[in-house]
Amino acid sequence: MGGAGSLFWFVVPIRVPGAASNQLTKEGILTVLVAVAAYGFIHNYPGTSKFLSDDERKFIHQRLAADSDATHDERFTWDAVVEALKDPSCWLYGLGFHTMSLPLYTLSLFMPTIIANLGYTAATAQLLTVPPYAFAFITTATVAVLSERLGQRAIFIGGSAIFAAVGYSILLGNTDPVGRPGVSYVGVFFAAGGIFPAAALVLSWPAINVSGQTKRAIANAMQISIGNLGAVMGTQLYRATDGPRFVVGHSCALAYLVANAVVVTILGIRLRRENKRRESIAEEFKHVGDIADWKGDSDPRWRFEY
Repeated sequence: MGGAGSLFWFVVPIRVPGAASNQLTKEGILTVLVAVAAYGFIHNYPGTSKFLSDDERKFIHQRLAADSDATHDERFTWDAVVEALKDPSCWLYGLGFHTMSLPLYTLSLFMPTIIANLGYTAATAQLLTVPPYAFAFITTATVAVLSERLGQRAIFIGGSAIFAAVGYSILLGNTDPVGRPGVSYVGVFFAAGGIFPAAALVLSWPAINVSGQTKRAIANAMQISIGNLGAVMGTQLYRATDGPRFVVGHSCALAYLVANAVVVTILGIRLRRENKRRESIAEEFKHVGDIADWKGDSDPRWRFEY
């Protein structure tokens, strides 16, 4: 969406008197319009979707039941909340996003500033943010497909984080970004091409691994809450006086990306060991939606993707 926003900013000549940022105004208007329209075409459940036929509802129900508990009519319990809070993996999912949210949001917010400090005008800097986002789209789609087909998460998240870390190393290593803007621009490609696939995978990790609807909801909430703390801190790192090298901001992003690779490696090892332990107890059962009394991911028949 970042690349589309940059094109929108450049092409649509909206001016709002008194607005602090015309770019934010434009993108905000677009977001509001999409949100209003979404109310009419996004449905909560297959059973409530008016545009689906009975056969299509049945098919979707079977697909959901094949690998998740989404079809269960589960009621909220505080026991499930406590179970999520006691599960170290849920905290690691949050830490995994925390170490990714800082570089994710700082790159998204400050990419035009970083490029403008290479010596380009504001309008040109906006346009130059589009190619890195296009490259990030390709890497995100490619990594997501490979991760799903191979059933691996940690190695692709950690690998993408290291790929992005190479980009920040290039940005930090270029001592004359104004004199050699092409070098820094290559670094931006590496950063975007690694951060976005890693962020997409780490955000989806608890959604596929945590079973039990209430526990999964709490795990997702924990992940976003813990993760966004990194984003809050990141907004203070790219100060105007730090340009054009932004040593403080780039250094923190680099450190967080390395930390992310460490966190997801630890989590991946933990999940793999737990799968090994469960293999000696019970065989895997994937169609958990067909089990009426399913207890969630504490059941030894459940397997984690690592």
